[in-house]
Order: sequence, then C-alpha cells, then structure tokens
Amino acid sequence: MRIFYTDGSCSPNPGPGGFAVIENGQPVALGADKDSTNIRMEGLALIAAIKYADGEECTIHTDSEFWINVITKWASGWEAKGWKKSKGEIKNLDIVKEAYQLYNDVPATLVWVKAHVGHDQNELADEWANKARKGATL
Repeated sequence: MRIFYTDGSCSPNPGPGGFAVIENGQPVALGADKDSTNIRMEGLALIAAIKYADGEECTIHTDSEFWINVITKWASGWEAKGWKKSKGEIKNLDIVKEAYQLYNDVPATLVWVKAHVGHDQNELADEWANKARKGATL
C-alpha cells in the first residue's frame, strides 16, 4: 500500500498558492496557482495524491479535516441533491466533484494529522507546498 502526505499553502490567503504530495520522504507531485486559497490548494493536493496512486490502494495523510469531511461525509448528500446544499453555494465545487469521484474510484483511506506539531512527513509536505507556492517544480 502506498502512503502519502499532502499539504496546501497560500500566502496571503487568498493569493499565490501551492501544494505538495510526499511519498517515502520525497515530493512526488507539486502544483501552484497564482490566485488561489489555502482550501483549494489542500483539495488539489488530495486530488494529486489519488491520481499519483494510479489506482493502487493508498493512505493519504492530510492536516485538512475540512477536506476529509467534504469527501467522506458531505459530498454524497450534496450529489444526491444535485450538487446543492441547504444553505448557500458549495464553494470550490469543481474540486469537490473531482476529489469525490476519484475517492470513490480508488481504494484510498484519508487520515487526519494535526498540523505543525512536529510530524516529520506532514512538516515536509508543508515545506514543499510553500516551495511550490514560490515556484519550485519537480
């Protein structure tokens, strides 16, 4: 089973953003957007990890409890209601739909890790997300 760590970064928020996917202590996917939000970058990191798994079973560690909830708890209800929720619009719907579909197609387990508490792989994902935001590529 493949194990990934993901993170997204935006500074200022909104503003330039980046994301990173770490596997075996190395960045395997990076991305950036000149005008984004931290939430979007976190979601794009999860999408990149699932895609990078290429259909293999994987565990994805993320410090975004929000995206875990979106994908595992809320998206199914939104989908059943025609991608609507009871109050207001679904923000980042493009990412929500893609992440939810990929998650349902690939045997992925999402695991929440607390951010910035010294977890080596999560800190590495954060470091590389910031580097991606500043223009780093693989």
